[in-house]
Amino acid sequence: MTEQISDMPRSLSEQAYDVIRRDILLGFLMPEEKLRIETVSERYGIGAVPVREALNRLSAEGLVQRQNQRGFFVAPLEIDDLEELVKTRIQLETLALRESIACGGEDWEEDLVLAFHRLARTSRLLPPEAAHEKSEEWDIRHNEFHRLLISRCGSRWLQGFCATMMDQAVRYRNISMNINASPARREGAPAEHQAILDAVLARDADLACTLLADHYNGTLAALRAPEN
Repeated sequence: MTEQISDMPRSLSEQAYDVIRRDILLGFLMPEEKLRIETVSERYGIGAVPVREALNRLSAEGLVQRQNQRGFFVAPLEIDDLEELVKTRIQLETLALRESIACGGEDWEEDLVLAFHRLARTSRLLPPEAAHEKSEEWDIRHNEFHRLLISRCGSRWLQGFCATMMDQAVRYRNISMNINASPARREGAPAEHQAILDAVLARDADLACTLLADHYNGTLAALRAPEN
């Protein structure tokens, strides 16, 4: 996805970080793809020094790997890593969700309902005539809904860990859809989100946590053995 950087009140390094990170998460930059400084600089219309700073930052986050004498590469994806990621994500997010249900007020419920409706009316795939298939807006709305679910857990650290794992999971999901989309997961996700929301609004923490875990395990199963 080639895109020029617009003038914004941020440093060039931050701009480079944002667009490279976005394209890694959306699957436009594929696993193990070499990130040559000159090529990346030309792709985004930004200087080599800010690009190098951005790649070093992404390396610290695990989205990019820096190999001695070879340069930068998009981090690989491994099914074993995904399984560990999903297991840990379920452990932490169900804890955060349970705390949010206990502490969240009416304003939280209203925000969740609004986020769900925004997600529900956003198409996951763009029309065939679009330049690419994935809808970036759907990813934004999806992340907003899931982050709101745990936003009242009372722990900034817990939310930060969950956000990091969510970014990694987004990358696995988008790469899978770009290579071999699963119609069953695409069609089943809205009903799963609705069920999770209903359980949260009913303040049924046990059911909400079970549904959230099932939601993530379902995605793992689809990624482990994608439909043809």
